Amino acid sequence: MTHPHLPNSADTALRARAAKVIPGGLWGHLNAKNLPEGYPQYFRSGEGCRLVDVDGNSYVDFMCSWGPVVLGHHHPAVEAAAEAQRRLGDTLNGPAPVLVDLAERMVDMIPHADWCLFQKNGGDATTACVTIARAGTGKRKLLVAKGSYHGAVPWCSPSMAGVTTEDRAHILHYDYNDIASLEAAVDQAGGDLAAILVTAFRHDMARALDMPDPAFARRMRELCDETGAALILDDVRAGFRLHLGGSWETIGVRPDLSAWSKAIANGYPLGAITGAERWREPATKIFTTGSFWCEAVPMAAALATLTELVRLDGPAHMKAMGERLRAGLSAGAAKHGITITHSGPPQMPLMLFADDADFAKGSAFCSASLRAGAYFHPKHNMFLSCAHTPADIDRAIEAADAGFAMVAAIG
Repeated sequence: MTHPHLPNSADTALRARAAKVIPGGLWGHLNAKNLPEGYPQYFRSGEGCRLVDVDGNSYVDFMCSWGPVVLGHHHPAVEAAAEAQRRLGDTLNGPAPVLVDLAERMVDMIPHADWCLFQKNGGDATTACVTIARAGTGKRKLLVAKGSYHGAVPWCSPSMAGVTTEDRAHILHYDYNDIASLEAAVDQAGGDLAAILVTAFRHDMARALDMPDPAFARRMRELCDETGAALILDDVRAGFRLHLGGSWETIGVRPDLSAWSKAIANGYPLGAITGAERWREPATKIFTTGSFWCEAVPMAAALATLTELVRLDGPAHMKAMGERLRAGLSAGAAKHGITITHSGPPQMPLMLFADDADFAKGSAFCSASLRAGAYFHPKHNMFLSCAHTPADIDRAIEAADAGFAMVAAIG
């Protein structure tokens, strides 16, 4: 296996070309400048849980395109369904019948869902949920957890560049899993509370992940019932990995509205909202649309994806593979006398090193593991897919040994 980004490599050449025509070379979370040394920016192909960069280096993939690939890259059933629809048409003057098929499937699968709307990505879905909540309540205030990510649009962007204070004028904050802070934020909103927005678990980057406290979730449900506000579950990142009926089914709390994307169509661009009956009429009143929001090919891909997830019991498989990965990483770290911590669900794991505030150890681990054939991330939750097998996990654990050896060497 060659080391990525040798002089005159295909990746280096592409980066140089991009720097001339794309501000910053690339935008947002996909910019490899934010990754450890040696990580590729450009990729040639993906198959199952393997990823190949433009220089021909192959990796066991633990980012799964930052979440969308839930069955594995280039899944045959998904690709067949997408191609069959593509031959019929994709972007037409109106939707294809597959839109109704998919909406029926979503409502059938998700216990809280009485209806469904489709968008293109997670930011579309969370924004539409907030708009529906405001339309249905006639109120303005939105509660969000400090540090939570809900999309790259002005009301919730992690950057304030180009964002005005007016864009955030009606947003109040609480601390995830802190009932007292949640109640204080509800009090602060007074009689103007439209919705409480919450992620499936606390998955802020660069910190240990927290699963939802059931008591916290139940109190959030109670407060929404008492005030008439909408409980919005942002399931964009975790949806269909933890439970096929919605991530909070695992703790017995159901939202009024849920936002979905990422894993819904195994890499094809699609977002969705599911909602309870009370919010159906408000959903008809808002104006939200896009030229590509009724594309039929992603919807056909989504139908095939959901069918496969049910057939495979996808969440259970991914959990088992995530637990195998964690056990192997723990054993590898112990072998080298290194202290690590695991957090988050096994399907979406995060591994952090002790005494590593600047992530120097995590970056060294990831760079060395990458050269040995495993694509990890030092501070963002990773993703398992249904394509990961025990053999793939064991291969990645072997690659991780090189990473632990590097961390041990630097002290």
